[in-house]
Amino acid sequence: MGKPLNDVQQPDSSEPVQLNHPIQPRSFIDSFKYAVEGILDVFRTQKHMRFHFITVVIALLSALLMNFPKRDMLIILFTISLVLMAEMFNTAIEAVVDMVTQSYHPLAKFAKDAAAGAVLIATTTAVLVGFMLCVGGDSNVGQFGEIRPEDGGSLQQFVLTGVVLLVLVVIIKALGSKGKLLKGGIVSGHSAAGFFLAATIIFIWKNAFSAVLAGIMALLIAQSRVEGKIHTLREVIIGALLAIILTSIVYYFVPLINSLHSI
Repeated sequence: MGKPLNDVQQPDSSEPVQLNHPIQPRSFIDSFKYAVEGILDVFRTQKHMRFHFITVVIALLSALLMNFPKRDMLIILFTISLVLMAEMFNTAIEAVVDMVTQSYHPLAKFAKDAAAGAVLIATTTAVLVGFMLCVGGDSNVGQFGEIRPEDGGSLQQFVLTGVVLLVLVVIIKALGSKGKLLKGGIVSGHSAAGFFLAATIIFIWKNAFSAVLAGIMALLIAQSRVEGKIHTLREVIIGALLAIILTSIVYYFVPLINSLHSI
């Protein structure tokens, strides 16, 4: 997220630090004033926070124009607060780390990376919440192509399944000691994505010709990972099986179980 509080003047380490205000606020008004100063300092010094505030204005104006109900507005406000708080905590952690050490240290990197990861999670969650509120549960994939609604599968369901697959791939790669997040590892993320798209096409379109084309696409992606010596055949198969199993659960077994319960 960049170096925190770049514009804040740093005191000379050889001179005693003079605090502008007491560590313990004297009154509620003082506490409120210091809190507002903290928000303004982060806004002035952090370009990411300025971007977040601009996004907040756009999101709220869009929600008002789309006349979101009260419940959806509360969800949006909660999600916005989550992102802003995560960014401020990230800035605070970076400032403390930079104050303690100016040289590279693995623990300093760990603290900064973890704080940045918290911001990433909060921001990704906000994007998904906004997407689901705008799209809605009744928006079918058929609206984006020649798919009959009765063929099943909503855009919301597709996106959430993709997110679950991504999280599973990250977890598996993190547990292994080989490769990196975007390259290598004990599971092929590209193969998982390819077979996820292929399986989704097969379950939604339910057309033999589309199924063959989707299968060929997925196999070509997997073959390219092996041919480029980025993954072994075993790692590609693990990614493919992970995607096929997850997609089958979402698009076949869950509807099957629901239909049995409705009988």
